[in-house]
Amino acid sequence: MDLVLPGLGLTFWMLLVFGLLMFLLKKFAWKPILTALHEREHSIDEALKSAEVAREQMAKLNSDNEALHKQAREERDQILKEAKEMKNEIIAEAKKSAEEEGKRMIQRATEEINKQKQNAIAELKGQVATLSVNIAEKLISNQLSNNAEQQAIIASQVNNLNNNQQAIA
Repeated sequence: MDLVLPGLGLTFWMLLVFGLLMFLLKKFAWKPILTALHEREHSIDEALKSAEVAREQMAKLNSDNEALHKQAREERDQILKEAKEMKNEIIAEAKKSAEEEGKRMIQRATEEINKQKQNAIAELKGQVATLSVNIAEKLISNQLSNNAEQQAIIASQVNNLNNNQQAIA
């Protein structure tokens, strides 16, 4: 069993060297190691806080961006609505203007037709008067002795007059 248990001198020297090593480590190594660990812990905490702030800012920017998109969609819808209303107004105005212009054109055409009709009637009256004068002139100039010949000339002139009236109508 002596092999398993260390001797008293060996134990003393081991304790002395261990104590000396602990003293040296405490004096020179523990402070820089603990300082470095604290700095590292502090930088990790700062990085986590920065990441949290960045995440909050990103969430805020996303919500602001979503609000801007919503506002842009609403403005687009409003502009489209106004454009449709304007289009409908323009179409209605064009239809009204076309109807009014059509009515004016019909009225002018009707007036022109009436005017042409009046001119035709006046011309017809002039032709009837001329024909009547011609008939009278022919009758007088020929001094027809026969009543039958006068009737034939009158009938032929009336027939010509009827043909002229039908041609005008």
